[in-house]
Amino acid sequence: MATISKYVGKRGTTWRAQVRRKGFPSQTDSFESKADAKRWATEIENQMDKRKFVPLGDAENTSLYEALERYLIEVTPTKKGAKQETARIRQLRSMALSEFALTALRSADIASWRDALLKENKAPTTIRNLATIVSQVYETARQEWGMEGLSNPVRGVRMPKHRLGRDRRLVANADDKKDEEKRLLVASKNVSCIYLTPIIIIALETGMRLGEILSIQRKHIDFNECVAHLPDTKNNTSRNVPLSSRALKAIKDTPANLSEARIFPIKKDAGQAVDTIEYHFRKAREAAKLKDFRFHDLRHEATSRLFEMGLDIMEVSAITGHKTLDMLKRYTHLKAADLAKKLG
Repeated sequence: MATISKYVGKRGTTWRAQVRRKGFPSQTDSFESKADAKRWATEIENQMDKRKFVPLGDAENTSLYEALERYLIEVTPTKKGAKQETARIRQLRSMALSEFALTALRSADIASWRDALLKENKAPTTIRNLATIVSQVYETARQEWGMEGLSNPVRGVRMPKHRLGRDRRLVANADDKKDEEKRLLVASKNVSCIYLTPIIIIALETGMRLGEILSIQRKHIDFNECVAHLPDTKNNTSRNVPLSSRALKAIKDTPANLSEARIFPIKKDAGQAVDTIEYHFRKAREAAKLKDFRFHDLRHEATSRLFEMGLDIMEVSAITGHKTLDMLKRYTHLKAADLAKKLG
């Protein structure tokens, strides 16, 4: 039932209508007349009535919020990206979408939610990641929680396309003061972190992700074959990465830490913590006066350089770990001038 309330204030009389229905977020709006308030409330109730579902047991009495809670406890801890997924689930739980019962949420609601996030200038990748979690919750509820008749409202809803990959490359110059790589390396040696310079060099030479570099142990390095074995990558697959003489030297020159198996015993990032690679990198970047340059851009740079060296797609993907040509296209930005030379 709708509740119609009268309010008298400095600006005159207003009528507030509130519709509360199990399985739906509470709906409230204000009007100048009681008739308008009743008309609005009736329309809202009719819309809710039209959403008739076949009884689905627990699904009718389970909100998306509650399903996200259960998923967070039972499924998320089993994933490699549990930390990132936990943060996304917390974000989802704070949204009005989570107030819907699982049976009440429609594809139209997902589309409206998507559009609202776009208006808030949320990145397409952020929206897609959040939608993926909602979809996975529904599939888990349907396949494992005894809600077989539950339909997944995310299916069929168009998600925003990925933005074009960044094309930031390090600017090379014969003048050391204008060469961005040299400036960055000089600046990295002046921060209070002995690991930053070798990490930057390895990133440039191999295209490895920061997390992969930080996970390397000395037992993973075959100094005779010049190969680093990555037993557990972002894609949950192992990979052998060839190491250039420059990358090998950077590893050999890094002092061994007897209390830590990892070659680079330092955290990737941790909010406002200062003793992290991301923190020290930002300090070096500022000192080098590099504009709009992120650590992950080193992976872009390395991938592009591998292509410029003449390696083919299969060779580059074997080194960098990219799974598809589309991903390589996103991360690779060959210099037009160099391509023109090949054309003659």
